[in-house]
Amino acid sequence: MIDENKVAALEAVLFVSGDPVTMERLCEIFEVTPLQMNQWLDNLETELKGRGIQMSRGEEGIQLEARPAYTYYVEQLLEGMRPSRLSAPTLETLAIIAYRQPITRPEIEQIRGVKVERALSTLLSYDLVTEVGRLDTTGRPILYGTTDEFLRHFGLKDLTELPQ
Repeated sequence: MIDENKVAALEAVLFVSGDPVTMERLCEIFEVTPLQMNQWLDNLETELKGRGIQMSRGEEGIQLEARPAYTYYVEQLLEGMRPSRLSAPTLETLAIIAYRQPITRPEIEQIRGVKVERALSTLLSYDLVTEVGRLDTTGRPILYGTTDEFLRHFGLKDLTELPQ
């Protein structure tokens, strides 16, 4: 038997999180087994049918998201909240990072043929890229990669959905 209050609490946790929550973390929060959590998730997924949000289960975890049918309306809300349009040089830098990650600033500059400090600073401030480590070489240059925000911003579930 499924406790409706626990399923409602699960919905609240996923709603407030905004980001994917791992199965392990959900089991810790609710002190249940993965089998029981899967039952609750199935129940919540059924309850959400016909509503404006849906549950998504991916590699990174479980999250609530707007149904694709309502993208237009969500975009209307987010229009003023999105970062201003990215310049062509910033988009080029982002594309290089997305396809070649992890990558260092000197490697990006070698590909682009120009300095990329400003574009990198913009991408970091918009949380589209992040530092993912350091290269084990002289000077230990920073390695950059894309973020979950990058995936959300461009409507991707993971990097395999990038165009070829």
